Amino acid sequence: MADEQQVKTRCCIAGGGPAGIMLGYLLTRAGIDVVVLEKYKNFFRDFRGDTVHPSTLQVLYELGLLDRFLALPHDEARELSGEIGGKSVAIADFTHLPTRCKFIALVPQWDFLNFLSEEAKKFPSFHLLLETEATGLIVERGRVMGVEAKGPDGAISIRAELTIGADGRHSTLRIRSGLDVESFGAPMDVLWFRISRKESDVSHPLGKMERGRIIIMIARGTYWQCAWLIRKGAFDEIKSRGLDAFRSDIAVIAPELCDRLGELKSFDDVKLLTVTVDRLTRWQRRGLLCIGDAAHAMSPIGGVGINLAIQDAVAAANILIPAFRASSPRYGHLRAVQKRRDFPTRATQWAQVQIQNRIIDRILGKDVHFKVPLPLRLLDMFPILRRIPARLVGLGVRPEHPRSPPS
Repeated sequence: MADEQQVKTRCCIAGGGPAGIMLGYLLTRAGIDVVVLEKYKNFFRDFRGDTVHPSTLQVLYELGLLDRFLALPHDEARELSGEIGGKSVAIADFTHLPTRCKFIALVPQWDFLNFLSEEAKKFPSFHLLLETEATGLIVERGRVMGVEAKGPDGAISIRAELTIGADGRHSTLRIRSGLDVESFGAPMDVLWFRISRKESDVSHPLGKMERGRIIIMIARGTYWQCAWLIRKGAFDEIKSRGLDAFRSDIAVIAPELCDRLGELKSFDDVKLLTVTVDRLTRWQRRGLLCIGDAAHAMSPIGGVGINLAIQDAVAAANILIPAFRASSPRYGHLRAVQKRRDFPTRATQWAQVQIQNRIIDRILGKDVHFKVPLPLRLLDMFPILRRIPARLVGLGVRPEHPRSPPS
């Protein structure tokens, strides 16, 4: 098309989420020209993960960004606990982690992304194109040469030495690439909603479970971001029962919210997250690499998806920056990124599937006699065991550390 805008860069990243913005920052910090595409006009989207785990805080510390980041309004969770069948149970203790920050920082994701993008903009080689969505791949002789995109002023053709698919679990580039996806299913979906929070309320994340009901409450300053777990595909049934019945179910498990449940005016105030757990069997083809949710959609269990995406970005930067500086990344470099991150992804997804099938599925099954699952009883009985989920949630499997100095 004659009026199509033409852009050329060394690396084009589709997706302005945690993986895309972190990788963009690391590459541009190393002097590599980067274009990041974000399809919305800003990063403000509600009901996104707001947990910045110790592994990510460690990365920020090693990059010299931690103090500025922690100057943002945030809450700190040094442990995770829950109420199961009316009994309080301690689940994870982060205070023993071998990291600079021994807590989870609770920060709205848009603040985190705004912070990282502003830091990246300090380098002239960083270009963030808002309201610009990747719509397809430019492929020549079997090699990806960039992306076709749609921006506020029309079509854009972006040619790049390397294209990164970081556009989430519904990745357009993943679909266009033809890469095979392996799915592992999930027995539940999640309903997100917000309820106002009083100063007298606790500030740490709180999970409550009893037969047929699970709610996770995350403090966000003046309100609770609530996740209500339901059986897969049950949202239509819940809506058919009516809003009063839904409020009543919440009141049973979280009676402290009773006086505020009228804030849910209709089911328009409730957002459905369809939970999937999947991963690409191969994350790359010539000229293209997928990372984050585009490579492996995670369950919301543990809130580890954001931090796994950050680890992908750091590992990718460690491998790609020397390749860019020497010449240009080759297919072997892209394979090396998957090789580095494949085991952590598989191990984390395996753990999530076990929790889904052995704990969550049983709790949501109303016809099953409810009792506190044995693993959770052991965590409550033996405090030292709480270091295990703390390490898995807080650090993950094979935490990454940025290696390339700035240019």
